[in-house]
Amino acid sequence: MATQLDSAGHGIDALWTEYKKTGARALRDQLIVHYAPVVKYVAGRVSVGLPRHVDEADLASYGIIGLIDAIERFEPARNIKFETYAVPRIKGAIIDELRSIDWVPRSVRAKARAVEQSYSKLEATLHRTPTDAEVAADLEMSDDEFQTTLRKISFVGVVALDEVFRGGDHSDRSTLGESLPDATAGPMDTFEVKETKEALVKAVGEMADREKTVLTLYYYEGLTLAEIGDILGVTESRVCQIHTKAVLQLRAKLADRPEGVARKLSEPKVAATPAAT
Repeated sequence: MATQLDSAGHGIDALWTEYKKTGARALRDQLIVHYAPVVKYVAGRVSVGLPRHVDEADLASYGIIGLIDAIERFEPARNIKFETYAVPRIKGAIIDELRSIDWVPRSVRAKARAVEQSYSKLEATLHRTPTDAEVAADLEMSDDEFQTTLRKISFVGVVALDEVFRGGDHSDRSTLGESLPDATAGPMDTFEVKETKEALVKAVGEMADREKTVLTLYYYEGLTLAEIGDILGVTESRVCQIHTKAVLQLRAKLADRPEGVARKLSEPKVAATPAAT
């Protein structure tokens, strides 16, 4: 007999246990309904900075695909909340669908790659985060042209910190959440997790205060870009631009991370989950 959830979600653990035991479609549907608000939340965050013609309801429908994938692959026995596991997959499904319809102009993608490559090159040469002026000079742009480029990238580019840690299609990605060791993790797993966290902390620590603040408020405090703008006293579009620049800098900083860390951030954690954001 199917486990029923009351309005407060009681019985969710029993529902997970029964679903993983039987794989019944009706039980999966109950889980989808229960976690649907998570999809709406992710779709809302992804929609920030997208063109007005991109419907948030469409993003949510794309996200349901990621939610179903997460439900089917999630292992309740692991010491990770389902929401932590699911959010990167939901976001990945939305981003993959947006990319599949090729809504981002190729010229903008080319500019994003050029900016990221410039950050990476200058980071290696200067041994510090380059200034906007230095990146602009390397790209043979004026400061105004560089700021305009960042605005274009931030407006139509779906770039997120999660993407720094993913590779391949959204069903075959590892995330920071999945880098947490399970109860059976050995010494090598624990060491690689430590390397991963240290690489990220070091990279963020080397960034300018404003970029660090935006990343912290957005990813750790869960604030919207509009709320961050109110705190910093700038517009939402400016926060979006700062966020884009910060993520491009992080991608450049982590591009040359040690082999062990690179493997941990880009490969699925096979021992911990069948499809280890």
